Amino acid sequence: MTFDHHRVVITAAGRDFGRTLALSFAARGAEVHLSARSLEAAERVRGEIAARGHDATRVHAYACDLTDPASVRDFAASVGARTGHVDVLVNNGARYQHGTDLLSASDEDVVETLAAGATGTVLATKAFLPLLLNSGKPDIVTMVSGCGEKGNQRSDAHDSFYAAKSAQAGFTEVLSRRLRGDGVRVISLYPPDFDNHDPLSPQWEGAPRTAKDPLTAQSLVDCVFFAIGQPRDCFIKSFHFEQV
Repeated sequence: MTFDHHRVVITAAGRDFGRTLALSFAARGAEVHLSARSLEAAERVRGEIAARGHDATRVHAYACDLTDPASVRDFAASVGARTGHVDVLVNNGARYQHGTDLLSASDEDVVETLAAGATGTVLATKAFLPLLLNSGKPDIVTMVSGCGEKGNQRSDAHDSFYAAKSAQAGFTEVLSRRLRGDGVRVISLYPPDFDNHDPLSPQWEGAPRTAKDPLTAQSLVDCVFFAIGQPRDCFIKSFHFEQV
């Protein structure tokens, strides 16, 4: 499926899986609005997309600090100044915090981890909802984590990261029900740790994947594209993965 007629917003797209999503959507023809905490990081990915042959006029870079409500509002306003609607919002932004000892993180680390992952997701969704409601095919995709699943204790992530992801899970759960009447599909992914190599790199193109291999970024991208590509009566609420 191509996304030539989709306008896609991706948070935290300056590196890692956000970058992967931006490259992948652009490769499928989407108009991409990507943010990163620094404009330099966002512009770097924009340049990378353009270097791969995508129309640079359909890739837009913004600075957005998800822990700052004013920054989130400015991001949405800047996108709104360019387009009257958004078809897909990808809530990818989160701050990872490592450590199984609650005392290992500073208070500042805890606050920022919760603010970036939990508060940032709510604020971004709230800010972009008016533009999504102007679309005839609105989808909200949130990259949660296996850490957001009830009973998951397999990660070495800090308790604050678990808390942020659990908050995301609760938010998307109620949002899915409340926005269904407006035709907005709310899609959540709960992956374990995964291999985030560039799925568009020639060295990985067509590489075989087996049950013994770790989950790949390409598989997650495929899940996102599959859910978005379904007819509008098909609401795929979440993707859960077997934990290795």
